[in-house]
Amino acid sequence: TTKFSSKGFDLDVAGSAGGEDVILEIGGGSTKAVTKQDETKEESPITKSEKWKLKGNDHFKCGSYLEAYDMYTEAIQACPGMTGDQLLEEKTNYEKKKELDAMEAHRKKMEAPTNTEQKRENEGTPQQQQYPEQYKAPMHVHGEKLATYHSNRAAVCLHLNRYEDVIRDCDIALLLNPSYAKVYMRRCTAYEQTDRTEEALRDAKVAYQLAPSNPNTKKTMDRLQKVEDERLEQLKEETIGKLKDLGNSILGNFGISLDNFKAVQGADGSYNINFNQTPK
Repeated sequence: TTKFSSKGFDLDVAGSAGGEDVILEIGGGSTKAVTKQDETKEESPITKSEKWKLKGNDHFKCGSYLEAYDMYTEAIQACPGMTGDQLLEEKTNYEKKKELDAMEAHRKKMEAPTNTEQKRENEGTPQQQQYPEQYKAPMHVHGEKLATYHSNRAAVCLHLNRYEDVIRDCDIALLLNPSYAKVYMRRCTAYEQTDRTEEALRDAKVAYQLAPSNPNTKKTMDRLQKVEDERLEQLKEETIGKLKDLGNSILGNFGISLDNFKAVQGADGSYNINFNQTPK
């Protein structure tokens, strides 16, 4: 048995059966001793992020989108490591440097000497830096989780009709997780809502490649392909119309128009341009 003294005001600490320290109180009671480890123990940042995410999910399911947006933002801010804004900034700087280096390489090529001997002298000069086709984000310890937080916030922004915010959050999520098919479809929706059908179709095609078994993705891709084909056809007709108007404005100075010219297909399949002084 554990011996202790209750004389005076100093209380002894004894071990409990479970291995925890307890304070034996005067009168026979006891309380658990608060250790320094208990006082300093805190949740990890990623644990906090996950809790914020779960709260956001609850608000989202209830249709409380503004509250869900705040919860997902808290999850994003609590997540340790490189932030989404930093990733986008790094991507922008990478693309700018790549473009500037390409322009400098083109300039040097245009100014390069044609003399064979001079070309040989330049063979030892450093070559232009070779860049990957696309920017690749650095490894992030919590990349998949952070991608989920941004993806969830993008889903909220869709309900709030904040389409540019949807695109931004999806951009970040895809930098962290390039195989996130659901994010491609969310960004696809935002692109379509802002009349960017070419970009929307591109995302739908990538999403279908990543998840070919999803019937909704296939339907969206086919529908957007039809919309884009119609847009391009209309654009072609408008361009031809503008070119025709320009041609007629020039030919009008000579008393003729494009209607005076007619393309006639020959027996061999080739075309000849015939001129009619009095077009019908």
